[in-house]
Amino acid sequence: MIEAIMDTMNNDQLGFEFLPDLPTAPVAPKKRVPAKRVTGAVAAPTSAPVPVPMESEAMARVLEAHPDYQVLRRLAPRLQWPDAAPGAAVTRVVLLDTETTGLDQSKDQIIELAIVRVDVDNATGLPVGPVQVYDGLEDPGRPIPKEVVAITGITDADVQGQRLDEAQVAAIMQGVDLVIAHNAGFDRPFVEARLPYFANLPWACSFADIDWKAQGRGSAKLESLAQALGLFYDAHRAEMDCHALLAVLAAQLPQAPHTGLAQLMAAASRPSFRLSATNAPFESKDKLKARGYRWNADQRVWQTRLTDPDALAQECTWLKENAYNQRSAAVQLEKLDALAKYSARGGVVTHQQL
Repeated sequence: MIEAIMDTMNNDQLGFEFLPDLPTAPVAPKKRVPAKRVTGAVAAPTSAPVPVPMESEAMARVLEAHPDYQVLRRLAPRLQWPDAAPGAAVTRVVLLDTETTGLDQSKDQIIELAIVRVDVDNATGLPVGPVQVYDGLEDPGRPIPKEVVAITGITDADVQGQRLDEAQVAAIMQGVDLVIAHNAGFDRPFVEARLPYFANLPWACSFADIDWKAQGRGSAKLESLAQALGLFYDAHRAEMDCHALLAVLAAQLPQAPHTGLAQLMAAASRPSFRLSATNAPFESKDKLKARGYRWNADQRVWQTRLTDPDALAQECTWLKENAYNQRSAAVQLEKLDALAKYSARGGVVTHQQL
């Protein structure tokens, strides 16, 4: 949802009419037959051979073989993966997405919740077995903003009298080890406000916990990640976004020997750190911004997030040299595990001397 709204602030299926020289199946030339004279009519001229239409997948393969074309195929949701090997250890994962009336969790509501549940083989990082799906609408009790209707296609008539099936959601969440969302910092607060038991589950973020730029992707938007795999889909409805996310994460990462699912499971198993450049000199703000720090207006401090202790140690060294000019300083450090990450709750706060 947040990704869609950000897009507004800032395919048709491929046709082949523009390819006059597209190869067609060979057709035997017709034999010339002398035209017969017919009284009162004009003899029809001999016509050129009529190309036999190619089946769409065959046409796609022809284009794929040409260096000037790339082919996108419509994503087909996959509801069954190969069974796990006997005795294989698995992690039960939920991929989750919401559509909401707006961006502010304190005043906006969920209008659609989609959940896709699948087991992941710990050894391979690949989905195994059947996929379970829940998709439900909910009436927010007030008109849906027109900009949200334009993005999602969900209207007031669609949600009128609708309510999430809490029993069905609870059933599909039984035994879940990890919740994944593409921008969990947006989805998690909304879901926890509506269904509080989600606060007791570890979360990972496929947007923030994978460095897509380092993986060679030009964008971390879900549609772009799917297109990089040759897939397109009707975005901005929660269930299709979940199926697209599963397809993206089930693929091996371009610059890593494992899948996106494997990387997110590993990320959830270790804490992350929110580092605040406490009382950093004003003149260091440009360096901090260029480094990737973000300004927290409420706390009036520049902050960044680190994914492991080694990265934290390196960042503290950089801070002392570049932000504090080798002067002694104490910075605030917040340790976040997967139960707290991407929620409105804080982690364990300490101070570290540089």
